Amino acid sequence: MKPFPPTLSRYLAGRYLMTFVYLLAALLALIYLLDLVELLRRAGKQENVPLGVVLEMGLFKLPEVGQVVLPFAILFSSMFTFWALTKRYELAVIRAAGLSVWQFLLPIVAVGFLCGVLHVTAINPLSAFMIGKFEQYETRYLGRQKNLVSVFKDGFWIRERETRAGEVILNAEKINPETWEFQNVMGLAFDESGTLSGRMDAASARLEPGYWVFSHAHIAQPGRENKTFDTYKLPTDLTHKDIEESFANPETISFWKIPAYIKTLEATGFDSTSLKIHFHYLLSLPLFFTSMILLAASLSFRSPRSGYTLVMTVTGIALGILVFFLSSYLRALGASGQLSPELAAWTPALITTLFGLTALLTLEDG
Repeated sequence: MKPFPPTLSRYLAGRYLMTFVYLLAALLALIYLLDLVELLRRAGKQENVPLGVVLEMGLFKLPEVGQVVLPFAILFSSMFTFWALTKRYELAVIRAAGLSVWQFLLPIVAVGFLCGVLHVTAINPLSAFMIGKFEQYETRYLGRQKNLVSVFKDGFWIRERETRAGEVILNAEKINPETWEFQNVMGLAFDESGTLSGRMDAASARLEPGYWVFSHAHIAQPGRENKTFDTYKLPTDLTHKDIEESFANPETISFWKIPAYIKTLEATGFDSTSLKIHFHYLLSLPLFFTSMILLAASLSFRSPRSGYTLVMTVTGIALGILVFFLSSYLRALGASGQLSPELAAWTPALITTLFGLTALLTLEDG
């Protein structure tokens, strides 16, 4: 096998990288405009939301959808690059020079793999920060309810919805998700001015329809005598579903912080399966991006002829959608406990890689 010329490697890698950047920029610009229309509609229902804030929110929201379209950008930029090289007979010249398909694929595959590594290690933490900022702006300007639950090493904190009488913040060391019993509970009450108005310590608490039920509760209030109750009820409109849905969005957590967050969730008794799936999905992205390039190559290495471009495009779109739904379906199975998080996250990348390699081996070796 002849050695692959370094100049040709840089040329192919550069062509692909330029196509990928242009396509991704076009997709993000389109997404930004669509999101901006929706944000303007929502801002119109609120009072005194500056246009500059809406434009900024649109930018902060980009990574949320951008991470979904990224594999499609990899796939379609690869297809366009290979199609352009085939149409100009550049690949035919490379093959005639005695170089194999695996040799001229390597520079492009390397770019895709490095894009995956860069996304996981650097872009994802930045995206998590931006999505977090968007949620803060959404709460402040568009009236979205804040997350009710925050998880830290000392347990988790639950913030009751604000009322005219103030708000209550509860802290518990651990929870039994099956019985929804909270252990070693501490509650802090604040009046409407934000001043601490009381503290409660209880051995345990249960969330029942319409109220909290505390066991062996000790209540202390400034200027009043301390009180102890075997059972104490606190009205609430919170539900189990509210608490489950108010955990931090996995996309707002940096890749580097996910392992520690998983440990904290497990220590407090909550299920961390969805977060584990997200973590392994991020780990699989370099291989997933590589598989998209192999899939594109298996579609694009054909002799240029009339009508094939349309067939290639339609097939590529169909396969891209199929891979997307396969990935979503397997992650849903993982979240429901029917698959392990590792299998649910890695299977789409492995299946697509094997399919692309099989198709290329068939084309190359007959």
